[in-house]
Amino acid sequence: MRLTSIGILFVAVLTAGAVEAASDAKVPFASTYQTLRSQPTLIRNAVVLDGTGQRLDGADVLMRDGKIVAVGRTLDAAGATVVDGTGKWVTPGLIDVHSHLGVYASPGVEAHSDGNEATDPVTAGVWAEHGVWPQDPGFATALAGGVTTLQILPGSANLIGGRGVTLRNVPATTYQAMKFPGAPQGLKMACGENPKRVYGGEGRAPSTRMGNVAGYRQAFADAQDYQASLKKYAEELAAFEKRKSKDKSAEPPTPPKRDLRLETLVAAMQGEVQVHIHCYRADEMAVMLDIAREFGFHIAAFHHGVEAYKIADRLAQENVCGALWADWWGFKMEAYDGIGENLAFVDHAQNSCAIVHSDSAEGIQRLNQEAAKAMARGRAAGLEIPPERAVRWITANAAKALGIADRVGTLEPGRIADVVIWDREPFSVYAHAEQVYIDGALQFDRRVPASVPRSDFLLGQPSGGVR
Repeated sequence: MRLTSIGILFVAVLTAGAVEAASDAKVPFASTYQTLRSQPTLIRNAVVLDGTGQRLDGADVLMRDGKIVAVGRTLDAAGATVVDGTGKWVTPGLIDVHSHLGVYASPGVEAHSDGNEATDPVTAGVWAEHGVWPQDPGFATALAGGVTTLQILPGSANLIGGRGVTLRNVPATTYQAMKFPGAPQGLKMACGENPKRVYGGEGRAPSTRMGNVAGYRQAFADAQDYQASLKKYAEELAAFEKRKSKDKSAEPPTPPKRDLRLETLVAAMQGEVQVHIHCYRADEMAVMLDIAREFGFHIAAFHHGVEAYKIADRLAQENVCGALWADWWGFKMEAYDGIGENLAFVDHAQNSCAIVHSDSAEGIQRLNQEAAKAMARGRAAGLEIPPERAVRWITANAAKALGIADRVGTLEPGRIADVVIWDREPFSVYAHAEQVYIDGALQFDRRVPASVPRSDFLLGQPSGGVR
């Protein structure tokens, strides 16, 4: 008996020691993204914030074949289109780790409400990508703000809301054509008020924070049992393969029933999925860190985290990013102890990973301004935050949390050529993304209105939705 391709996939991916077999199996809903065609381009004489913590004045950026070739001064422009960067600033393409574009699309009608599968507290088997509508005009307005890569997550109604997907911000008919090739999926979890409010009011668990924690633990305990059954089956199958040539009457083992919900949680425990947790209070973040330790998974980032400043050192020590707002607070009880210095304090812990995220179709257009607000509050508190450091909040650190830091987030040679040219320092309230390159191809040019992507759903707006 041979396993079906689906059987090979779920056993190989989820069973230790079977990675090679997984590489031969067809991945469901695989990316069909094609690197954009581009011509060699040299941006000359700009202020460059390369995402590694360096600032280079009067520097050049050379892009060729979709990659960054070099960053430096007086680079050879042979064969390249030269863009005058005098007076301009250049950064990597911006990355938003928390977006609901496509699953809460515009126009904001019930037909476009696909972000929360609010039918059970644990819906780990759902994938946000299956709700993404590529025609959402929010993608184009985000591009105008310099966003080249973004993670689309389920909402926060559930304890475990399902898998997120990382997309390239390019026009497409299908989400697969936007899907970042090889990027790990995310797993959206939520603690605190949201899940207990959504379910407790209907007389269903959870209705308390105690119920929340019991719900996470039971889900991962069930996943451990599922993982053990997969391992047992793999061992039995290997033994059967060895003896079947000698014993023609040998019967193959019966595989366990596939469970998409538990499959996702096992993938999280094995580090194949990046865990992202919506969590506001410091004490609840500490609880989630303990749960992660109990079940052997790593938390890539806490999102929102208005009290992250209280445990900034612990987050840094445990290599957990804080994906935070600049100044959203006080809109519900668990968000009431926020401070404007939150992001700056998290950033200044040793070996920290601070991120500015949006969770907003509006905010994603202005990640640079959100970062600027956090810089200002940090400086007022006596923390030195130069632009070359702050830009990491919306580039390199975000790439780290998504598991794609080896490909995007900086302007290092060999990285994908996602580049933004700003008309002035990007942390000025007056700054605009003037040109945006993806894969080294110009995708947005504010100076040429006819080149700006437009959606049918923004007809009638003179700016085409670009702000």
